Amino acid sequence: MVAESSAFRTETETGTISHRGAGPFLPALVIPAADAVMLLVAVTLFGRGSGLGTAYGVMVFLTLAATGTLRPRLNPTLGHDLPALLGRLAVPLLLLSGLALPLGVSSASLQDLVRVAAVATVLVPVERCVTYAAIRLVRARGYLLERALIVGAGEVGAQVQRVIQEHREYGLVPVGFVDSSEGSALAMPILCDVHAFASTVKRAQVTTVIIAFGAMGDEELAGILRACDALPVELYVVPRFFERGGTPAGLSTEDVWGIPLVWLRRPALRRTTRLTKRAFDLVLATVGLLLAAPVFLAVAVAVRRSSPGPVFFRQLRIGRDGRPFELLKFRTMQVNSDSDTTWSVVGDTRITRTGMFLRCTFLDELPQLLNVLRGDMSLVGPRPERPYFAERFAQEVPRYGDRHRMPGGITGWAQVHGLKGDTPILDRARFDNHYIEHWSLWRDVVIAAHTCANILLRR
Repeated sequence: MVAESSAFRTETETGTISHRGAGPFLPALVIPAADAVMLLVAVTLFGRGSGLGTAYGVMVFLTLAATGTLRPRLNPTLGHDLPALLGRLAVPLLLLSGLALPLGVSSASLQDLVRVAAVATVLVPVERCVTYAAIRLVRARGYLLERALIVGAGEVGAQVQRVIQEHREYGLVPVGFVDSSEGSALAMPILCDVHAFASTVKRAQVTTVIIAFGAMGDEELAGILRACDALPVELYVVPRFFERGGTPAGLSTEDVWGIPLVWLRRPALRRTTRLTKRAFDLVLATVGLLLAAPVFLAVAVAVRRSSPGPVFFRQLRIGRDGRPFELLKFRTMQVNSDSDTTWSVVGDTRITRTGMFLRCTFLDELPQLLNVLRGDMSLVGPRPERPYFAERFAQEVPRYGDRHRMPGGITGWAQVHGLKGDTPILDRARFDNHYIEHWSLWRDVVIAAHTCANILLRR
């Protein structure tokens, strides 16, 4: 391993590089604060106390926050963001207008809503333009810079290092490379290989990792990506064949002096994801339990009378981060002691008549809403498995353990695709990990709606 470069030591000692987390923190605070001010101005000056105008301002701000447009970017430009920004300003207007007309809202309130939306559509883009310019200027003068570690010491990695070192308006200062062999004509040292990656990130206070490929194989790159899951870093990838136009478009792709960097969202690892998902779970689980209270009571009585034993069936399952918890269901079978190691009970004669009905209607899953309220589970997520099978599958199925990055769910992306019961575990793991890596609140809503439709249609 080669020691850190003298350039890195000099910049650290003189203080031109920010402390860890300071760089992205201020832009992340400035952008939503400026948006909030502009929306408040529009609502206050042009809404005339209208409830619709206020609702519009709140909905726009939440929409911007939920869809990632408040994220501080490496190269923020209004031209790149404007289409998405205008769309997020228009959707709340359309929704509120569509709700207001059937409810008989006065024409004066509707006019206030349109006026607020029109003013916000001008103020917010202008404010974004000024804010973006200020962020680039502050970075160019050597403030709010983040330490970046480049994975891959080949030609592409060397280009990335040169560009971000010469153009500080992107907010990054390279500290070195990670690779399995020495590159040629590098301006900075190779600090470590894949085995010392995590310790180097912590020691060098790196907050941004750029995957630029190099001499490492796919398995070593996979190790780097897995290590990043446990580190507080932003992760960017230079797409392969970008010189041939093979670059995805969208808000997640940054243009850094002609080199595309794709930002990996990794929503499962973000605190905002956990808070948003938890709030969604609490609201829907509470409403669901209140609405289903009569059914809950009737099923409890029926289970009690069906056969001797408790109303609830309790079973250990593996949840987030591999932690066990006690899952609740309405009991559908006669009391037994082999449930922890029996894979399928299809055709089992111990299932009661009441239990058969509960399984067909999925009412046996209703008590899991209590698990959701307790925080053991989520409404949507990978289906939690029993410890015996979870340990076995983790050894046999690639990436099975990665499912535990999120809480287990009552339903999930795999379940709505029919992957339940006696179906391939490899397919389930693939769907569950895809859900985790592409999570969004809207996807949770879609999965929940799809599940309700399947239940009603008896699919």
